[in-house]
Amino acid sequence: MKREIKIAISGRSGCGNTTISKMVADNLKLRFVNFTFRTLAQDRGLDLKTVLSLAANDDSWDREVDTGQVMLAREGGGCVLGSRLAIWMLEEADLKVYLNASPATRAERIVKREGGNLDEVAAFTAERDRQDHGRYLRIYGIDTDDYGFVDVVIETDNMSPQEIADLIIKKAGEI
Repeated sequence: MKREIKIAISGRSGCGNTTISKMVADNLKLRFVNFTFRTLAQDRGLDLKTVLSLAANDDSWDREVDTGQVMLAREGGGCVLGSRLAIWMLEEADLKVYLNASPATRAERIVKREGGNLDEVAAFTAERDRQDHGRYLRIYGIDTDDYGFVDVVIETDNMSPQEIADLIIKKAGEI
């Protein structure tokens, strides 16, 4: 494996971006980069829904998160960048991975992680997907439904986090 490898992992909420990126980074002894709206919300003492609401009308929130994560990934050395836009924003990534899962699986995972009512989480997640897609198209010209350029697409519905991480680690070893 290339020593200074940069791996970009993307997918919608509930696909395992953060969990899998951290597992891969730990296994390969790479820096883990994950600067998201959730991180920004915590840093500012806000809840995620508030930040998402603000971001819907103010592109500076997206730009702060997206430029921040790419700057962190480019600081030197190998890393694993896990975020919704990692595969598009970190153009020089040596390995680009897209994680996919059904809306039902994603909602179940989010409820398990954060709690809440499954139907409400599913509705919130679907609306967030719709808003994110529109914002990314408007701000960056990125169509998050077009990920056919990546090195690996992993359908995560029936896989454990370890199985997913193992696939990515194996692929990284081939670089």
